[in-house]
Amino acid sequence: MKKNMGNLDRGIRIVVAIIFAALIATGTVSGVLAIVLGVLAAVFVLTSLIGFCPLYAPLGINTCPRER
Repeated sequence: MKKNMGNLDRGIRIVVAIIFAALIATGTVSGVLAIVLGVLAAVFVLTSLIGFCPLYAPLGINTCPRER
């Protein structure tokens, strides 16, 4: 897999995942919404760690800086 996520994109996803986790941990959200946010947080962390977003590939999005 070729990386298609830049550092800024990866950082934003990590911050959003932390926010989602905090909302769940504090009980601000619950039920189905908590499950959805938990799954999204896990996906955001996983895609940030590997640097590849499967949704970006078919859409032709690449936030990595261009190689020289």
